[in-house]
Amino acid sequence: MTGPGLFITFEGIDGSGKSTQARLLAAHLQDEGHDVILTREPGGSPGAEEIRSLVLEGDPDRWSAETEILLFTAARRDHLERLIAPALARGQIVICDRFADSTRMYQGLSRGDLRGLVDQLHDLMIGREPDMTLLIDMEPDVGLGRALSRRGTEERFEEFGEEMQVRMRAGFLELAREFADRFHIIDGAQGIDTVAADVRDVVARALAAR
Repeated sequence: MTGPGLFITFEGIDGSGKSTQARLLAAHLQDEGHDVILTREPGGSPGAEEIRSLVLEGDPDRWSAETEILLFTAARRDHLERLIAPALARGQIVICDRFADSTRMYQGLSRGDLRGLVDQLHDLMIGREPDMTLLIDMEPDVGLGRALSRRGTEERFEEFGEEMQVRMRAGFLELAREFADRFHIIDGAQGIDTVAADVRDVVARALAAR
């Protein structure tokens, strides 16, 4: 499931500002004349959005870790089949707020040492990594404060607290070392406009290289 398009993902702990930066990048690239699709995970397709409501709302312990991994993988497969792969085949730029790296962290690390299971399912059912991943890095206490201030219904992971945020940040930085060929770390402690400028610079270099 590859194509001539460009697949960009944003990752980071809750409250890091990655969703805002994904929207800003999509708008910037569209202004420059690129054909862009902005999407998110879990979600992005009708079936995946239904699964999103199952895993992000309600009791944080309603699913076992293994069941949760299966649900996220099912949502991602549907998203890939119905939106991401067709868009890339048409040559579009796909910008996705979270992808498999989030599952490697939130399900593979936070609820037990299940990273191996996450990767096995990913290889079997997804088989696709992003072309570029932008990690918006931020101090865990700041990110958690921002995330909880939203006070929406989707507080599934923020409710695990700051300790998990600390582990997630360390895990994302480790992923950046593991997948150094596609990860770019952006300092999320800067102002929104400065972060956006850094993001644009990284993506502009990648587009020029193509």
